[in-house]
Amino acid sequence: MGNVESSCYENHLSRFLPEEKKDIDGVFDTFSGSDESGEVKIGKATRKAVTLAALKAHVQEALPEQMTLRLYNGMKSVDLTGKSPGSSEQIIKEQFIVFMSALLKGNVEEKSSIIMRMISSTEGPVKGKQIQEFTEDLITSVVHVLRYRNLLKGWNLEMTQDPACGVKALASQLLSELKLEDGKKLVGSPLMDAMCDQSTVENWVFQVPQISTFLSVIIRQGLLVLHSLPDQANDLVKLVPKCKGIKGRGFVSLLDIPSIIYINSHLPSELQHKWRLLFSSRVHGESFSQLCGQIINQGPCILVLKDLDGYIFGGFASDSWEVKPQFQGDNRCFLFSVSPSLMVYMYTGYNDHYMYLNHGQQTIPNGLGMGGQHDYFGLWIDSNYGKGHSRAKPTCTTYNSPQLSANENFTLDAMEVWAVGDLPESAVIKGKKSILDTDPEAQALLEMTGKSRQSDGLREQIEDDDDN
Repeated sequence: MGNVESSCYENHLSRFLPEEKKDIDGVFDTFSGSDESGEVKIGKATRKAVTLAALKAHVQEALPEQMTLRLYNGMKSVDLTGKSPGSSEQIIKEQFIVFMSALLKGNVEEKSSIIMRMISSTEGPVKGKQIQEFTEDLITSVVHVLRYRNLLKGWNLEMTQDPACGVKALASQLLSELKLEDGKKLVGSPLMDAMCDQSTVENWVFQVPQISTFLSVIIRQGLLVLHSLPDQANDLVKLVPKCKGIKGRGFVSLLDIPSIIYINSHLPSELQHKWRLLFSSRVHGESFSQLCGQIINQGPCILVLKDLDGYIFGGFASDSWEVKPQFQGDNRCFLFSVSPSLMVYMYTGYNDHYMYLNHGQQTIPNGLGMGGQHDYFGLWIDSNYGKGHSRAKPTCTTYNSPQLSANENFTLDAMEVWAVGDLPESAVIKGKKSILDTDPEAQALLEMTGKSRQSDGLREQIEDDDDN
């Protein structure tokens, strides 16, 4: 290489620690040694090189074939000379290192340059439809490689919904941030036909950090390079939470893996490492007293509802639920929709009506609500379990969310609640006794519903962390 391209390469190489360089060298040697044609002549020298066949042989079934091809096109597009990429079908080590550096440690401009060629191997602008296909391939590949490498942390495709719908929903959500230079968003048919240059893609990658995160997971876990180093472990902790509390229940969640990843990304970082099932109407029964008995004093949690029309939606409660006539929670709470569209709605600052749980009152509503105001909640489950509403015209004042259910007044088909993060200390203490022994409000709630102390048999022990 000449001085200019050598300097550029050395700059990329310098981003890696010694142990990372050693790992990359080993992986490239494995690539290039798995194919007899893994050599290329540069000038008078013969260099090790990687072919598409060699890359496929190394990846095997860890990634879908289409994503392996996209990675190959990205590597091949790396220009070490300052001229347009050559026609060589083989990738030399310097290209591999620059590819790794750009996508794992580079700035948004460096990433976008390679992503453009992963979207389309042809030089120049790309179509919106091609970006959509790339995004769906990216999400599909993340789910695929996490499953293949046994990194779903207790989740599996049998106890969650079909990820195919979730892939399209998450892709649509990520693509909603794609804008032309004039700031116009591309949605629907205009997206399919739009021509997007590198600056458009660059802005999109900057606005949507999930693209970089997903590429990192695919490269590290798909190619098994830099996959065992601490920063990758942290990425995976934040990406997919551990799933707890489902052991031996034959439980099937209302969520799919892509929606779990997306919702988890909006939680406070200290809560992203673990979800623990507290309540499922299909496991615990359709009872408001059961719901309250399972979720009170369990720390922050996620509620997921499905109405009879198939709409799936819910909310994140930042504090432990308490039975009381006042609103509770803080500005970390949010509402979300999963189906027919995937979206998170954060607080607006208009009011502090984050969370509400009450029962047995004569003059104020009895039930569980989030956002809005009495009788006009963004999300409401009546104490007469099975009925609820989402009244938002035009939007919920607390979260700026639209109507989340198919109809303003809805009937529940199913509901589940997940505690997120570690158990609060108070829950651990009370878990050794009964919450009914230590929380008079919870005891009174069950007595009001006619359960009294007979409900002791309905309550469950807090699950040990070692269990699934």
